Amino acid sequence: MPKALITGITGQDGSYLADLLIAKGYEVHGLKRRSSSFNTDRVDHLYVDAHQAGARFFLHYADLTDASSLARCLMSIQPDEIYNLGAQSHVKVSFDIPEYTADVAGLGAVRLLEAVHRAGLHCRYYQASSSEMFGSIPPPQSETSPFHPRSPYACAKVFAHQITVNYRESYGQHASCGILFNHESPRRGETFVTRKITRSVARIKLGLEDTLYLGNLDAQRDWGFAGDYVEAMWIMLQQDVPGDYAIGTGESHSVREFAVAAFSHAGLDWRDHVKIDPRYYRPAEVAALRADASRARRELGWEPRIDFSGLVKMMVDADIEALEHSLQGGVQAVARRSAEH
Repeated sequence: MPKALITGITGQDGSYLADLLIAKGYEVHGLKRRSSSFNTDRVDHLYVDAHQAGARFFLHYADLTDASSLARCLMSIQPDEIYNLGAQSHVKVSFDIPEYTADVAGLGAVRLLEAVHRAGLHCRYYQASSSEMFGSIPPPQSETSPFHPRSPYACAKVFAHQITVNYRESYGQHASCGILFNHESPRRGETFVTRKITRSVARIKLGLEDTLYLGNLDAQRDWGFAGDYVEAMWIMLQQDVPGDYAIGTGESHSVREFAVAAFSHAGLDWRDHVKIDPRYYRPAEVAALRADASRARRELGWEPRIDFSGLVKMMVDADIEALEHSLQGGVQAVARRSAEH
């Protein structure tokens, strides 16, 4: 049974990747940071008590800012594959906490790669690179496009990407970088613009609020489904020769288009509810990102399954269903308390 180690397993991508690997027969180990509150809701469905026979999902306390915890986990787990997905990944927030962002997203990759090297592990390594690294470079962007990062997050990702290439070339590590363009899902964090839109659509639809505040509506992104993109990660590590691949749909849509599609799917007119708040503008904006994923299609045989329209509908439907379920649960709780008294 192959073993995989995933940093950032409690995030959107980590949870979908864990689903995929367990379905493929892997034993999956994930790293999570210590917190006073539970933050494992995206992977709770995978949990099986470790004392039970057949358990194949395990969580370990470690942090990309703590080299000793990474070394300890690597020596204990002895993984066959490592997927480094952990990061402070919110671009706007990276302007507020640039040092921490660089420490986790940039130096975290060095710590992990160095731990693999020093331990002499013969495992395959995946680095989650980002389309944000291209910044102001005009689309389409591919593996050979130059980088011009426009945020502390993007700068950190450029460093992590380049250091991964350096370890591959210096020590012969089987290390690949996936330059993923924007990928979303119902599991996306609520502060990211796509989920912010679909969650607000659900709340407006059910009468809980009336206004959604957004920033730059003209920013264009290549949006795909995260569940499709984690499959590309896995395929990269099954190749005999490591490499770097741009992963995206090849289509771009503006934030405005996303909002229009989301409100329209719920039977609402976005113009009645969306207002602009300058606080949500970035100090340095990335105007347009669109992937040239021809290498991934040619060498990996990877194609996205969910298109833009399907993604928007999936996210809106999921948020409306979750909110309806939450409201119903609240009504039932009130009814129970009334009956008790």
